[in-house]
Amino acid sequence: MASTSDIRNGMIIEFKNDLYEIVEFQHVKPGKGAAFIRTKLKNVKSGKVIDNTFRTSERLTEIRIEKHKKEYLYFDGEFYVFMDSNNYEQINVPRDVVGDLDKFMVENMEVTMKMDPQGQIVELELPTTVIQEIVECEPNVKGNSASVSGKKAVTDKGLNITVPFFVEVGNKIKIDTRSGEYIERT
Repeated sequence: MASTSDIRNGMIIEFKNDLYEIVEFQHVKPGKGAAFIRTKLKNVKSGKVIDNTFRTSERLTEIRIEKHKKEYLYFDGEFYVFMDSNNYEQINVPRDVVGDLDKFMVENMEVTMKMDPQGQIVELELPTTVIQEIVECEPNVKGNSASVSGKKAVTDKGLNITVPFFVEVGNKIKIDTRSGEYIERT
């Protein structure tokens, strides 16, 4: 158990039978009445952010999250298979835990797995960039290079992305995994 004086950014707490990360907090001492803590809490599983106010006398249940580096090996049709590089132990992760991140995952990619004390995967953290190959895009038309927009393309992992006009089929591009946007051609 932790008190409200222990609150810090990045802390994971159990709140309303779910896990929340404290994104932001502010200690408020009004001129009249008791002090309180105003917080922004992000649901670890859904990513939804809520506002909540805690009294200074409240007790919180802090959850210790362990981070483990794992290497993504392959998808077998039902599970994503990861390996611990230290002891070569493999772990099967269901599709619903990975969710939309699979469009960024490339074989032999190092991933940070956040796990709760019971060993349940809370979140997968990918590297900030990944390199993928363009397999489908519109052909380049002379004179289009002056436009600020871009053209639609599809990567080898099925990711639909907007790329500059000079990118062609077969080019490898670097993609930001946080936003899903094109960074550069490699």
